[in-house]
Amino acid sequence: MTLDEAADKLAQLGNRARLEIMRLLIKAGPDGLSVGEIQAHLGMPASTLAFHLRGLVAAHLVTQTKDGRTVLCRPCFEAVTDVIAFLRQECCTGLPAAAGTARDAA
Repeated sequence: MTLDEAADKLAQLGNRARLEIMRLLIKAGPDGLSVGEIQAHLGMPASTLAFHLRGLVAAHLVTQTKDGRTVLCRPCFEAVTDVIAFLRQECCTGLPAAAGTARDAA
């Protein structure tokens, strides 16, 4: 995952409504929820929900499939795991000395 890809995914999750949607979908599990079910749980207007789902889908955090007139939304667990792995990738490996720091002057 590139820094830009991680930033895009985290930016989508940085919005309260989108984070609520993701948490709800993760609670629902791999079977996901229909758009109507998400709306019923969160009490969000349809147009607002559609806007936020578009952002999550564009960031590949949510997948959507159509079954007749029903749109089913599923969390992309792999993408969420990848973002967390990206954040932890260099955990506790230490930092190189920064140029121009007080340590350099001593």
